[in-house]
Amino acid sequence: MFDTMTMTKILGAFCGALLVFLLGSWAAETLYHTGGGGHGDHAKQAYVIEVEGADDHGGEAEEEAPSMEEMMANADIAKGKKVFGKCKACHKLEDGANSTGPTLYNIIGRPVQAVGDFSYSGALEGTTEAWTEDALFGFLASPKAFAPGTSMAFAGLKKPKDRANVIAYLSSLNN
Repeated sequence: MFDTMTMTKILGAFCGALLVFLLGSWAAETLYHTGGGGHGDHAKQAYVIEVEGADDHGGEAEEEAPSMEEMMANADIAKGKKVFGKCKACHKLEDGANSTGPTLYNIIGRPVQAVGDFSYSGALEGTTEAWTEDALFGFLASPKAFAPGTSMAFAGLKKPKDRANVIAYLSSLNN
């Protein structure tokens, strides 16, 4: 019924039709693109509605973020322990127990790069003198932004509450 040559012709016809369709779609988009949909320099607002309490971009005005002291006062150690589960893959909490990352034993107040038997990348030099709650808060938000060139691959904790909870958990372990 069907031999190899017939199957090859059918597959070739299908691929050719797909190619013609994709090229036609690209050509039509290029020729008839109107710049609408809110993208590009040609997009214009048809009508602006003023909303009281909104910012310049049409969204709600951002609430003022709570201070570090308020976040730490309301931090939950149990939730911090749970969020710390993301850190366990590379960090340990025992004294002198390094892993992929340095031990976090007594990290609050410890000088930066102070674990003697751990090979640091050097990216933390000049960022902060010691691991204060504020310094940890900034580092945990985005390690690569806090210390460009760091070998820490973790993207960071985006929620400020999660960062405060982890810091509270680490503080509770300090001796």
